[in-house]
Amino acid sequence: MAATLKDIAEKAGVSTATVSRVLNHDMSLSVTKNTRDTIILIAKQLNYKKTNKKVSNNFQKRLALVQWYSEEKEQDDLYYMMIREGIEQRSQQQKFDVVRIFNNNITDIKNYINGIIAVGKFSDQQVKSLTNITNKIVFIDDNQFESGYDCVLTDFSLGVKRVIDFFNKQHIEDIGILYGEEKTTDHNRVITDPRFTAFKNIMTKKGTFNVANCFKGDFTKDSGYDQMKQAIEQRGDNLPHAFFVSSDPMAAGALQALQEAKIKVPERVSIFSFNNSSLASFVNPELSSVAVSTKMMGGTAVDLLIDQLTNKDHTPARIELDTKLIRRKSTK
Repeated sequence: MAATLKDIAEKAGVSTATVSRVLNHDMSLSVTKNTRDTIILIAKQLNYKKTNKKVSNNFQKRLALVQWYSEEKEQDDLYYMMIREGIEQRSQQQKFDVVRIFNNNITDIKNYINGIIAVGKFSDQQVKSLTNITNKIVFIDDNQFESGYDCVLTDFSLGVKRVIDFFNKQHIEDIGILYGEEKTTDHNRVITDPRFTAFKNIMTKKGTFNVANCFKGDFTKDSGYDQMKQAIEQRGDNLPHAFFVSSDPMAAGALQALQEAKIKVPERVSIFSFNNSSLASFVNPELSSVAVSTKMMGGTAVDLLIDQLTNKDHTPARIELDTKLIRRKSTK
């Protein structure tokens, strides 16, 4: 049986749309040289032959996936990688071709597109630049609803509340937090961690908020390590018996700092993380973590964009997805 585009796509780990465009020498396709070379090599190995049948224009629908992270940074943050996979999977089902734009380099959007899915955080100036390209935009992980745009978000508040309630049921009220702060790529907007905002509000209502137990950094493993070392040094015997940590990489760094200080987890300090990426299962002890529906976020954004393109009565929507607690060995 002759090899098909699907056979090549499965071996290369890409979509059939990507394989087709590479084999048709579409140099406008945004893929790495390694991916392009891999597809061509696999096609040769499978002895793939193009048919003479007239090729229909299957990829006239094209969306730009604008990511605020660089491609290298995305490799270190599985949260955004999983969102991207959700977008690409649903786009393939809906016969959309995806042009990936990293690090918010929107000047790279040179080809005709039907719409934009913007993933990450964007300043007012960056949003304006996107609207100069098209008004068909969906934002993921950035609440642009008040500005009149579709957006897909995570319910951070409810997830944080569930973690705090979980610790309280274990009679732990001295809960600390390691959280992050970021800026848009143009440095015109500072993004406060919504998990910290929720944590502060909930703990304040309970009368147990203590600013001395709050440590701010960024969302990397190194930052989590530094924040926990600071907490151990500053709080001493008053170190909280539980910590909520805003991301899995940060929590992995925090675990390392606790282990170096010979502080047992979860016997002395319990850790509950956020995102529930694959990293949560690869550290020791395994991390309890708040699971986020990352792939569903991506797929939902594609559906919203399609509605914008096909429904003349489309109304901007703010869709907030629920989370759930995944309990592992870093908590009692």
